[in-house]
Amino acid sequence: MRVSTDRQHTGPRAVVVVGVSASGKSTVGRALADALGAAFVDADDLHPASNVEAMAAGIPLTDEQRLPWLRAVGRAMRTETDAGRDVVVACSALRRTYRDVLREGAGHDLAFVHLTAPREVLAERIAARRGHFMPASLLDSQLATLEPLSDDETGLVVDVTGPVSDAVGQVTAWLPTIGATSRTGDDAAATG
Repeated sequence: MRVSTDRQHTGPRAVVVVGVSASGKSTVGRALADALGAAFVDADDLHPASNVEAMAAGIPLTDEQRLPWLRAVGRAMRTETDAGRDVVVACSALRRTYRDVLREGAGHDLAFVHLTAPREVLAERIAARRGHFMPASLLDSQLATLEPLSDDETGLVVDVTGPVSDAVGQVTAWLPTIGATSRTGDDAAATG
């Protein structure tokens, strides 16, 4: 587990759960949002139909195809935090430049949670899931594209070969250490 705690943020939290296909972004993201009492946004739901069609056909997206989608994800985060709500977003955000676009759209620093698992585990998960547009043939492309979180990015790396509850527990224990305290819900009552 790698932890970066260089940045402090107050106000509504924006946590982005990142990783390759089948790393558990949506599953962990939803469970984390529930644990935090936060809104949940699955970036896959914001892809235009043309992106979904390309990926379903086994064609990796170009940066030109990704950029409008990433901007939409950033706007979705900003909408939630501007309304005073915490938000957890599941988004691949495989490259630093993609995470920078998300930060720009959100309007402030973000806390990134990078989910990792061995390739064999990811391949098994892809083979077992139904109804998702991302084919197993793109896993190696995603792994090749993946850029680990940089030291100057607020982030936590979590191995997700164990139970979802373990991953969520690691993240909820980490968030207060980076000053990512919320001003909504119970935290607001505690701070006056």
